[in-house]
Amino acid sequence: MSCSERISLPLLGEKLPEFEAVTTQGPMKFPGDMKGSWFVLFSHPADFTPVCTTEFVGFQSRMKEFEAVGCKLVGLSIDQVFAHIKWIDWIKEKLGVDITFPVIAGTESIAMKLGMLHPGKGSNTVRVVFVIDPEGTLRLMLYYPQEIGRNLDEIVRVVKALQTSDKQGAIPANWPNNELIGDRVIVPPPANVEDARKRLQEFEGYDWWFCHKPLK
Repeated sequence: MSCSERISLPLLGEKLPEFEAVTTQGPMKFPGDMKGSWFVLFSHPADFTPVCTTEFVGFQSRMKEFEAVGCKLVGLSIDQVFAHIKWIDWIKEKLGVDITFPVIAGTESIAMKLGMLHPGKGSNTVRVVFVIDPEGTLRLMLYYPQEIGRNLDEIVRVVKALQTSDKQGAIPANWPNNELIGDRVIVPPPANVEDARKRLQEFEGYDWWFCHKPLK
């Protein structure tokens, strides 16, 4: 079986595939050990590389923002755990940043299961971001090529947006700074003609199919 035939791509709305892994904080089971908490699982191509180093520092610098919304961070590459530990020590010694989230020493099997190895991009994991909810369901995926670092503020934003959407409604583009409705949320569309006719009497909006309400 070829590499491309063995790649599995998790789908939105499905449970994250289960796996056990060695991490810089000991053996862990996913998503089981994260049950009850949102978490971001992100892969990086390799330790001791410039772009990945900037990402790790960036994730760590936003740790309080993730913690504020009850979201944990987990890194992954197919480097061995001793390489992860040495790299984390280097980041602390040279850059003064203490990496506090676990980093998975991924195997090829784990990387294939999660769709992190792409034949056209070599043998390293591509830059993948998975956002998983407290029930272990995959809610969002972002894929980046090896040569492009991620926008980490966007990852914070999408976690907040998913949590807000679950409770209040759909989220507009560039939320919370949307060009049309600012930080307001979009009211779900009506399910019948009667509700559609009453919609603009109940909510602000541009039309019955585009109504919005204040963020709570």
